[in-house]
Amino acid sequence: MDAPHRLLKAKKAFGQNFLVNEGAIRAIVAAALESHADRLLEIGPGPGVLTERLLADGRSLWAVDLDPEAIELLRSRHPQAHFHLVLGDAVKLPLPEGPAWSIVGNLPYNAATPILGRFLTEPIPWTRMVLMFQKEVGQKLVGRPGTKEYGPLSVLAQLCAKLTRLAVLGPGSFRPSPKVDSVVLQFDPRADAPDLETRRRLLALLHRAFTHRRKTLSNTLGAEAVLAAGLDPSLRPEALAPDAWLHLVRQWPHGL
Repeated sequence: MDAPHRLLKAKKAFGQNFLVNEGAIRAIVAAALESHADRLLEIGPGPGVLTERLLADGRSLWAVDLDPEAIELLRSRHPQAHFHLVLGDAVKLPLPEGPAWSIVGNLPYNAATPILGRFLTEPIPWTRMVLMFQKEVGQKLVGRPGTKEYGPLSVLAQLCAKLTRLAVLGPGSFRPSPKVDSVVLQFDPRADAPDLETRRRLLALLHRAFTHRRKTLSNTLGAEAVLAAGLDPSLRPEALAPDAWLHLVRQWPHGL
């Protein structure tokens, strides 16, 4: 039987690079299935390299893909009743309500950030996410204060989840080979994560501050509100740790 990645031609328009590294495939599936979530959600299954192993678990699996050809291939190869295929854009497609998901995906590089942002700011329940990113994006997600990688995505992700790096993969782990390295990150929700309204307000404040990351908080946000939160307005945005940003947004006047 042909390997799944040989059954579907990768399309540049969909940002498709199919994972062929067997060790990475096993690690991703194992991490996703370790969650006790009632349902599984796969983003961008493509030819089904991960799909067939996720299905073997027996839990209900939903798979979302923008490629009609991939959907037809998976429908013909996997007729199981607990497999639900959805053609559409994972950035905005409505997802069925119900219990929490374990989410897994080799995300298309051109949509990885908005897909992650959706799962962090919308009322979509999940107990774990195991997601592939371009290495540069992954470095931003785990970026530490004071580094060039640190930014809005770092703050939001680290306040919402505990991040674990599962693997770093070179271009040879994919067909066709991309021009960049990739990283697999595991997200486990933090019990003290801020509520959704606070997350959305925080993200707006972060984008406002980091638009000019070399300027001080006084220049980007105004000294008065920063001082009222007990923070130094002469600091640059990248100097504040995630917890300090959360404190600031909780003190921040609504409507500003």
